[in-house]
Amino acid sequence: MKVLVLGGAGYIGSHTVYELINDGFEVVIIDNLETGHKQAIHKDAKFYQGDLRNKEFLNDVFKQEKNIDGIIHFAANSLVGESMQNPLKYYDNNLLGTKVLLEAMLENNIKNIVFSSTAATYGEPKNIPILEDDLTEPTNTYGETKLAMEKMFKWVSKAHNLKYVSLRYFNACGAYYDGTIGEAHNPETHLIPIVLQVANGTREQINIFGDDYNTKDGTCIRDYIHVTDLAQAHILAIKYLINGGDNNIFNLGNGVGFTVKEVIETAEKVTGKHIKAVISERRAGDPAVLVASSEKAKSVLGWKPKFNSLEDIINSAWKWHRSHPNGFED
Repeated sequence: MKVLVLGGAGYIGSHTVYELINDGFEVVIIDNLETGHKQAIHKDAKFYQGDLRNKEFLNDVFKQEKNIDGIIHFAANSLVGESMQNPLKYYDNNLLGTKVLLEAMLENNIKNIVFSSTAATYGEPKNIPILEDDLTEPTNTYGETKLAMEKMFKWVSKAHNLKYVSLRYFNACGAYYDGTIGEAHNPETHLIPIVLQVANGTREQINIFGDDYNTKDGTCIRDYIHVTDLAQAHILAIKYLINGGDNNIFNLGNGVGFTVKEVIETAEKVTGKHIKAVISERRAGDPAVLVASSEKAKSVLGWKPKFNSLEDIINSAWKWHRSHPNGFED
């Protein structure tokens, strides 16, 4: 089977490509390398550098790469803070890019797409754990554009018989088992890599944004899911569509929440280093608790996350960060 991975040089995209190739797929990658890394591209994948908003480029790739069975779409901007400061960038890349992609898919008769969505579509949740049919009311532009992308798939599906799966995942983390690829963003905004940068000595401290939430230690609770488990869910989802599965939406998380302070304490245990933490003001739009119910993905897709220990997750990330303190520049 042949799969096109959009954003396959990025963090989750590159891990998914590695898992697809391990599973025997033929893989084609499109990435504009705005946030992706050429060094993260698997040697056995075919790579095209270009932008999703360029339909001529997409059509050219589709002409060269015949018989694509499905697409996995990671190509979106994803920084919450940036999305609030520059919302039009997010509407341009995330929504316009997806519109152009869908046009090219229809013109080239490609009918299956798995979409990388986010827990940010829910906003401030009313229930914990969060279910797929819970209210979606995003509190930031990033979540709003991802939800709009989901709705775009829905209406195009009704009109043109496109088949899609939307995967709303929670806090992606960890690194590939052998430490060859891992998380490297600039700027880095995710908690676990920031904590490990402090342990590595490349960052002075971690700022904890608020310690007065209604949680056991006052800090925010999040659901951390290993990037390889996420990759496996994308593979199961594309197989589900290729085998005739209908449109669907799935949460991806471990179903267990950890506070910011618990993550820092676990990282100290794994690394053997003291991690300096400073309490700062709350960030606007940060929900107190985000924890997923992934029972639907387990029952429908047969998904079985392997990394359910926070210590194991951080240990895999530490293996990468310890050997690549400057990310892919190393």
